[in-house]
Amino acid sequence: MASIDYTERIPNNVNLGEDRRLQRALEEWQPKFLEWWRDMGPHGFQATEVYLRTAVSVDPQGWAQFGYVRMPEYRWGIFLAEPEAARVIPFGDHKGRPVWQDVPGEYRGVLRRLIVTQGDTEPASVEQQRHLGRTCPSLYDLRNLFQVNVEEGRHLWAMVYLLDAYFGRDGREESEGLLERRAGDEDKPRILGAFNEKTPDWLSYLMFTFFTDRDGKYQLASLAESGFDPLARTCRFMLTEEAHHMFVGETGVGRVVQRTCELMRERKTDDVRRHGAIDLPTLQKYLNFHYSVSLDLFGSEISTNAANFYTMSLKGRFEETKKNDDHRLQDATYPVTEQDGETMTVREQPALQSLNERLRDDYIVDCQRGLDRWNRIIKEHGIDFEFRLPHRAFHRKIGTFADVRVSPEGRLLTEAEWGPKKRQWLPTPEDEAYVQSLMQPVTERGTFATWIAPPARGVNSQPVDFDYVRLA
Repeated sequence: MASIDYTERIPNNVNLGEDRRLQRALEEWQPKFLEWWRDMGPHGFQATEVYLRTAVSVDPQGWAQFGYVRMPEYRWGIFLAEPEAARVIPFGDHKGRPVWQDVPGEYRGVLRRLIVTQGDTEPASVEQQRHLGRTCPSLYDLRNLFQVNVEEGRHLWAMVYLLDAYFGRDGREESEGLLERRAGDEDKPRILGAFNEKTPDWLSYLMFTFFTDRDGKYQLASLAESGFDPLARTCRFMLTEEAHHMFVGETGVGRVVQRTCELMRERKTDDVRRHGAIDLPTLQKYLNFHYSVSLDLFGSEISTNAANFYTMSLKGRFEETKKNDDHRLQDATYPVTEQDGETMTVREQPALQSLNERLRDDYIVDCQRGLDRWNRIIKEHGIDFEFRLPHRAFHRKIGTFADVRVSPEGRLLTEAEWGPKKRQWLPTPEDEAYVQSLMQPVTERGTFATWIAPPARGVNSQPVDFDYVRLA
């Protein structure tokens, strides 16, 4: 087997070329990764040249270099954010001690599980999105899809580096497992439920990148506080790329809203389906679905695992170091929404066990900011409609509300009430069929599908009608 050029083929700042044991592990893993990419990566575009951003270093000049590349030849690098001098553990039982540069033996299994769970989400989203290229609404959007895909691949490399570098044979076995599971597979599904859902159309994809990738932001930010410094530094750099994924979702949905509102005003009608667009109530249904599925990714409201991760100093809170408390939480409480008979109530619960709910609350506030921007587009067009986040208990499958029927407004329902009402709140087969009917590829430079507006600006100061993907 030919050896890998560790300075050119795999850009890195982890001295990869000097670590023979790690080299051997990656030389064995890389062909399997490329085989997975060919089998499960973007379908039909493996030989296509795409205008992509590649990270070759962590400095501002190096982490975003643009140029044409075929995706199987993309340079999936391994980068950790620059170390903080004299960094100490900011929370948990080990608060104030120097951060760990090696895996603490007593936490080896727990830490490996955290890394594997995060790593499993990265290839999963590529698998969920592999068919979308064939129905792209523009070359601009096609390029953004592929940028997200290759960066998810790089994030997989980042987690595999941690597994191979710090967990020996167990880590190498887990690295192979990351390539063996498949999104939605009945026998070997991905670990988290949202990553087994289908992404059958571009509206679902844009909602996914807004809501589900935003969950990724909060999970990565929590891990970026970790007392295990290689994990913290890896996640800090991953967050710079994750921001683009959320940008694709927020601006993408915003452009759908923009186009819908333009047609409503121009045609003086709410029935924009006649004109090849997606009506606002249908957008609200898709919003309800993807938001509720993403809320489940934070786990149960009361969680012993979350408490243990925090106490062990492995996974902190969002912006842990900015919080004004003792960062141990032994005696602290946190308000948690619960069912109380026929109503909802908020009770104070131990803060350590409520960490998932606190992270979910941070996420909800962030999601609302995005909705506020979409609602401003609607208001600017003089249309009387407003997107709303459904209640946190709506359509949940994990946690306190997993078996509870709740309206988007938060009203508890019987099963008999839920049945007919859910068609008003979640995408119906008819809605999905209509959206699917719009998924016709638009690949002429500078043109866009009827249901989405052009972006305000192009990528990397290029014009909107730039040749972002060189199709044969």
